[in-house]
Amino acid sequence: MQIAPSILSADFANLQAELQRISHADWAHVDVMDGHFVPNLTLGAPVVEALAKVSPIPLDCHLMIDDPDRWATDYAEAGAGSVTFHIEAAHDPVRLARAIRAAGARASVAIKPGTEFAPYEELLDEVDMVLVMTVEPGFGGQSFMADQMPKVAQVREAVRRRGGEIWVQVDGGVSTETIEQCARAGADVFVAGSAVYGADDAAAAIDRLRELAQNCC
Repeated sequence: MQIAPSILSADFANLQAELQRISHADWAHVDVMDGHFVPNLTLGAPVVEALAKVSPIPLDCHLMIDDPDRWATDYAEAGAGSVTFHIEAAHDPVRLARAIRAAGARASVAIKPGTEFAPYEELLDEVDMVLVMTVEPGFGGQSFMADQMPKVAQVREAVRRRGGEIWVQVDGGVSTETIEQCARAGADVFVAGSAVYGADDAAAAIDRLRELAQNCC
């Protein structure tokens, strides 16, 4: 069970210090938004490159951008340990996943709440992780969508059927109140923003989330 705090909830004026606050986590989740695929705008590859140089844990870049086929490998080359692209935006997801891996990062695919997983099951042969969004992508602090748990279970069952070491990630509204149902559904990587950065003790919050996920399954 891995915890990936989202720096979208961090203090952007002090990102190096904010990364140190979550050094106890497994990943630092970095949301990249272009103002087109989603209405929000955050940061790009140059900032990821700077963060990778100072982060005590690997970066998990979630690309909420148009045309990831063109831009995704830039994030792998910038130092991200994992690069996630949205299936809804990719033109050639197989080729893109292979390019991300060739650039030295784990390749992951994300699915929005309204997107069915079944048509993309064969992508499991090409990726290292599937991200099931539990909010609509674009903004932090949204309410958890429990109706996405059957999709999480569907992805986990497909992974079991096909074999391989593929992680199932959830992102959106993950907290001490929701992480257990995510883990029971089959998730093993949990993105948590305000649940970690909104706590007085981020390390303790990470420990508690990990404990809840591990103990329920």
